Parts: sequence; C-alpha cells; structure tokens
Amino acid sequence: MPDITLTTLILLCLAAAAAGWIDAVVGGGGLLLLPALLLGLPHVPAAHVLGTNKAVAIVGTSGAAVTFLRKAPVRVGLAVRIGLMALAGSMTGAFFAAGISSEVLRPVIMVVLLGVAAFVMLRPSFGTAAAGDGTDRPVARARIITAIVLVGGGIGFYDGLFGPGTGTFLVLALTAVLHLDLVTASATAKIVNVCTNAGALAMFAYQGTVLWQLAAVMAVFNLAGGMMGAKMALSRGSGFVRAVLLTVVFSLVAKLGFDQWNA
Repeated sequence: MPDITLTTLILLCLAAAAAGWIDAVVGGGGLLLLPALLLGLPHVPAAHVLGTNKAVAIVGTSGAAVTFLRKAPVRVGLAVRIGLMALAGSMTGAFFAAGISSEVLRPVIMVVLLGVAAFVMLRPSFGTAAAGDGTDRPVARARIITAIVLVGGGIGFYDGLFGPGTGTFLVLALTAVLHLDLVTASATAKIVNVCTNAGALAMFAYQGTVLWQLAAVMAVFNLAGGMMGAKMALSRGSGFVRAVLLTVVFSLVAKLGFDQWNA
C-alpha cells in the first residue's frame, strides 16, 4: 500500500464506486478512475497507476457482467468468442504501450468520439430496438466475424495500449455491428471488457506494476458501483443508457481535449 492519507484513500474509493457505476451503464469508467489515481498518487510511477487501475476495474466489470447475465438476453458464446480475441488484443496493446505516444492518439480519438456523438444524436432510433432483438434473430456470419476481429481484436488492442473509453467504444461497436439494443450491447460489452481487463492486467502483473493492496480496497467500492449501475440500466432501459452514453462521450472528449491542450 502506498503512503497516502485516509482522506485520499476515501476519495479514491468514492471515485472507484462512481467509475464502476458509469462503466456498468455504458462504459468509460476509466475516464474518472484513472485521473483520480493519477491525482491521488502523484509520486507513483505511471505504469503502477495503469496496472492498479486495471486491477480495480476488472472487479467492478465482472460484477456488472454477472448482474447483466442474470436478466439481459446475451449470447454468451458469441460474447466469449469476442472476449477471447479482445484478451489477446489487450495483452498485445499493453506490451506495446510504452512505445506509443498518447499525444498522437488523443486527437484521433477525439474526432472519432465527436463523430459518434453526432451519429447517436442524429439517429434517435440507434440502439433502441426492442430488447431481445440482438439475441432472438440470427446474425449474419460476416457480422460475427467483424465483431470478433474488429470489435474484439481492435478495441482490445486499444484498451491495452491507451484505455480511456474502451467500454463506450465496445457498446457503440456492438450496437452498430450486431444490431443490438443498447441494454443488450452494454451487457455483452461487460463480458468482453472483463477479457480486455484480464489481458492487460496479466501483462501489468507480469511486469510487477500493480499496487495490489490499494487495488483490493478500491475494488470493493468499484464492485458495488458496477452492480448498482447494471441494475439501473436493466430497469430503466435503452433511453437511459443513451442519455448516459452521450454524457460520457462528451465528457471523454473534454478530458482528452484538456490533456492535449496541456501536453
């Protein structure tokens, strides 16, 4: 456990709970959790912050995935296949993370996110199909392959390489590629996100860059927030998820813009 004050520990735990809630509903909990860790642990090497972030996030994501699986119509087999590809992608991304400049990635991601926000706002029907449409109807083989390779491998690689907004990208990509409603896409994304977190965490653990004691304390709060967020997404439906999605996308753009401005 790093040498931190009780006040800092409490604030980090509250940030972990809020991040778990956001991540469960629509992804993007790292938008809150990672900056909180960076602020709360200013003298800790960045690699240790990234590793600890993954150790916390995987617990809340797993709890949310279990909650969704109990009530949401998810094709578990397909989600696992995408997730295994995502695991391989995230391990590869984490391996190359040290050699990539985040200053190069931020502008590209900001443009993509703004395009996503415009698309969601201009297409009110996006992700609002009746619950179950994504699981009751057959999915074309080409779409399944696209989901496994591009959604799993591509976004998994991004998660290990950079990270912020991974859950949000997963929800959007799964909705677009597999024609899922937003609630089902969020549920499926949680399974995939568990795999991306596991892949990246395995690499960080191998490199010895995880503060396990701090992560264990924060993970309890992240788990509680994640399970609560999953229950709210299930009870309130796609309209609620859509509103949170747009809020997270614009917040992520603002955060990346701020980071780029101060780089």
